[in-house]
Amino acid sequence: MSTTDISRYLRWKQDVAAHDYAAASSYLSIRFGESRAEKAAAELRKLPVITRRANDIMRATGREPLPLSDPGVVNELKKVLGGERLSPILVAEADIADGYHRLSLAYALDPYAEVPLKLGGVTVGEPRIVPL
Repeated sequence: MSTTDISRYLRWKQDVAAHDYAAASSYLSIRFGESRAEKAAAELRKLPVITRRANDIMRATGREPLPLSDPGVVNELKKVLGGERLSPILVAEADIADGYHRLSLAYALDPYAEVPLKLGGVTVGEPRIVPL
């Protein structure tokens, strides 16, 4: 079965699983501290699910996709092959707060796949300078 065949089975939930907000808060607390992480997670809960292409999410967050051999990516692939729907990605303050393995899987299957996400902590009009 090719990645193109598998990508047809990639399905997403309508909304983020409740435990993903806790995971996002935990990750963000390491980066920004408890208070800021809790605020970011609370903001994400209120936001609508939107879609962006997998490659655009990777580029904007400065992340490289994990390989298909990564244990977390393999776990997400097993879910997809078992017919499960995946939870949308959480992006806060230009970083993947939760869903890096799911995004890496989507990217591996189709870099141009539309991936549902909640996008928080972006201030409109404030340019983000990315070091080269």
